[in-house]
Amino acid sequence: MTSTLLDQLQRPLRDLRISVTDRCNFRCTYCMPKEVFGHGYDFLPKEEVLTFEEIARLARIFVELGAEKLRLTGGEPTLRRELHRLVSELAAIRGVHDLTLTTNGSRLVEEARNLRNAGLQRLTVSVDALDDVTFRAMNDVSFPVHRVLRGIEAAREAGFAPIKINMVVKRGVNEAQIVPMARHFRGPDSILRFIEYMDVGNTNGWHMADVVPAAEIVARISAALPLEPMTANYRGEVARRYRYRDGDGEIGVISSVTQPFCGDCTRARLSADGRLFTCLFASTGVDLRTPLRTGAGDKEIAALISSVWRQRKDRYSEIRSSETATQPKAEMSLLGG
Repeated sequence: MTSTLLDQLQRPLRDLRISVTDRCNFRCTYCMPKEVFGHGYDFLPKEEVLTFEEIARLARIFVELGAEKLRLTGGEPTLRRELHRLVSELAAIRGVHDLTLTTNGSRLVEEARNLRNAGLQRLTVSVDALDDVTFRAMNDVSFPVHRVLRGIEAAREAGFAPIKINMVVKRGVNEAQIVPMARHFRGPDSILRFIEYMDVGNTNGWHMADVVPAAEIVARISAALPLEPMTANYRGEVARRYRYRDGDGEIGVISSVTQPFCGDCTRARLSADGRLFTCLFASTGVDLRTPLRTGAGDKEIAALISSVWRQRKDRYSEIRSSETATQPKAEMSLLGG
């Protein structure tokens, strides 16, 4: 591209998050509560989900428009059969500087080496507690934490380092696990990131009272393991970084609720059914699957994406209010985190 693609707030397109499935084997209460996503829930039929070839074609177009980072998400992406084939196709795209995946870790023992060999560069694993009772309650399918920890070790053995660990913190549920998590994942092999409980989707029963603010998280850890702030790695980095004063690693806090970072958001999201979303909290997305399957050329699809991005002015977290918080939003299981 000869010029940088900018939205209405002068934010460039730099990151593409690709949901490869809307299905998950967990029913985490803050994302896919069992009361809604139980037996009989209508997930996307196979014919409506983008194929690997369609995803790779769209990814190439996004990269031509300025995207440098690709992240595979879900649902749970490792439920998608032969995911390593897609990783291989994406890794071959010229201009991709970062190819990563977010997973619940349940299938890493089986998949980590295949993904690494296919060209996956980085890995983020969701771990909301080390205490097994708490972990099982949060994933709501009684999946034991030791199996996820075993998957993380398998990923390290496959060559992933450092591995990012994401912990969603919810008041009255798992905040007692903040310091134990910091102690366990301290060191050069992991980067632990604490995420404020967010009002994503319409089904997780979000209330502000359930949010543990990032400042409180940092204070809790620093009281036990002294921290000091670090500078951001790049524009649009969502985590505020802190290092341990003794030099033994770092943590990050993602404070979408109490310290919004919309002003530097450079992320587009591609849902499993081929819709382009320009915000995690968006209500609707723009259909890319139909033109993809009805003969549109790459230039035509690029023009559509460019038009959507140039009109973008999303800043949900900065203007969050009681009114906007109750507006319909796409579920995170459809468009990823």
